Amino acid sequence: MTTDKEKTIFGRTSLLLGPDGLEACSEARVILFGAGGVGSWCAEGLVRSGVKHLTIVDPDLVNPTNINRQLQATTKTVGLPKVEVLKDRLQEINPDAEITALQKVYEDENYEQWNLQDYDYIIDAIDSLKDKISLLLRASQYKAKIYSSMGAALKVDPTKIRVAEFWDVKGCPLGSMLRKRMRQAKTFPHKNIYCVYDEEVLENRGTPPPPAEDNPMESKKAVTNGTTAPVTAIFGMTLAGLIIKDIYNKNI
Repeated sequence: MTTDKEKTIFGRTSLLLGPDGLEACSEARVILFGAGGVGSWCAEGLVRSGVKHLTIVDPDLVNPTNINRQLQATTKTVGLPKVEVLKDRLQEINPDAEITALQKVYEDENYEQWNLQDYDYIIDAIDSLKDKISLLLRASQYKAKIYSSMGAALKVDPTKIRVAEFWDVKGCPLGSMLRKRMRQAKTFPHKNIYCVYDEEVLENRGTPPPPAEDNPMESKKAVTNGTTAPVTAIFGMTLAGLIIKDIYNKNI
């Protein structure tokens, strides 16, 4: 239920979506996996648009290397849980929002604990290839609509950011790797998953991390590549925008 205070805060949103659309935003239940360079901006976009039931999941603490692109990362928040700092910011935007912050890692072994059947929207902003595949496959078994971020690193051109169904994503190494792994395992999503991606791939000019024992893409720790705030933020805001667009389309 939208409160009187929220009707004031989100008056411009209501002008665009209509009162029913704003109410639908306030009732939508969203879970976001990953609160980094993409996920943090997605959470901001959702709450500023009137979404008030949001669960954010991320196991990490704010690191100095996060400051260049992650919304909640500042010199004052280094060492604090990402989800808790992000929750505090989101509730400053809307004190009536019901933000659940879970400092945990998603993995296939614990997928049942997330109660994915309770959500209207599931957002994947996970870096780990193994966990990302698990989430997309598991989430596709439920009623929720799924939106996923492909790789946002090694990119500087925001005009190349696109949205496509998972199997239609082009020019994205991460998307290609995900599809390859699914074909090898003969396990596929049960429904459409819409993805934000960028066809641009630049050479990483940073110092590469030490390789994993096997394939670095299989390790729990993501390969470190160069990133900047504009592209990762646009990825996150686009994910949020896709949800608002879906709510709008259902209420026109």
